Amino acid sequence: MMPQRKEMTTEMGNGTMVQEFTLEGFPAVQHLGKVLFMVHLLAYLASLTGNVVIVTITCADSLLQTPMYFFLSIFSFTECCVTSSVIPKLLVIFLLGPQTISFPACFIQAFVFLFLGAAGFFLMAVMSVDRYVAICKPLHYPTIMNPRTGLLLVTACFSLGLTLITVLVVKVSQLSFCGPHVIPHFFCDLGPLIHLSCSDTTSVETLTFVLALCILLTSLIITIIAYSNIVVTIICLPSAKERRKAFSTCSSHLIVLSLMYGSCVFIYVKPKQTNRLESNRGAALVTTVVTPLLNPVIYTLRNKQVHQSLREMMCRIKISK
Repeated sequence: MMPQRKEMTTEMGNGTMVQEFTLEGFPAVQHLGKVLFMVHLLAYLASLTGNVVIVTITCADSLLQTPMYFFLSIFSFTECCVTSSVIPKLLVIFLLGPQTISFPACFIQAFVFLFLGAAGFFLMAVMSVDRYVAICKPLHYPTIMNPRTGLLLVTACFSLGLTLITVLVVKVSQLSFCGPHVIPHFFCDLGPLIHLSCSDTTSVETLTFVLALCILLTSLIITIIAYSNIVVTIICLPSAKERRKAFSTCSSHLIVLSLMYGSCVFIYVKPKQTNRLESNRGAALVTTVVTPLLNPVIYTLRNKQVHQSLREMMCRIKISK
């Protein structure tokens, strides 16, 4: 049931300008709200814990202070921020029903989510390049992937994401919103927001499609080129043990890439953003809940160095007590 709310609109020309939106959430399963609240709360806490552990052990263990783990720790930190920008509001929706969000807060949430998401895709491309250099050019790896290069690459990822998403969010925020005010989603994503606008949204939808395609294709092309060279190099390795070890270091990255690209292509790479709004909610859950939860598991289960660092950290904690 939609809670009663006070209308907050301002006269603007012949119509009204919406001052707040209502996040609908998942009305079809709202009767299971308390159960879903507990499930998603546990998933959120597990995701935060896993990603924070990765960041912590990377900073604490000198053996893990390499470019690969530096990029992984930045990616884990980004995942923590992405989930924290969306999941708390989703938990409130599951517990109390549809929730209102002010116009500025809505666009801030959209900006944070999309900016960090875009930066995350560029980071994944950088991680692919890092694996390419490590496997295909091992003798030059310390020279090419030095701390200064790593820092520059991370800065470039966030700067590019910031520029592209700022342009897009500002463009969408300039649309007229005269009602309805109900967003059929659990957070302020741009697709549902564009759908609610009473302006001509053709140019904005085209811009959204082009930028989404640009972000996803750029990172995907870089990844494909990097892994094509990696596969060729691995196949040429003389020892089966060496081939297994090389494939093992890349498999975790490829699994995470598949999850991220699959859900985001489904949500954003559509010329018409009004299509499939209902199914987008399910795909968005994969991006905001499932992928950040699985990332620490995928990256640590197959990694002996991380296992060793975790054991040493636990031993130090026990000794300090």
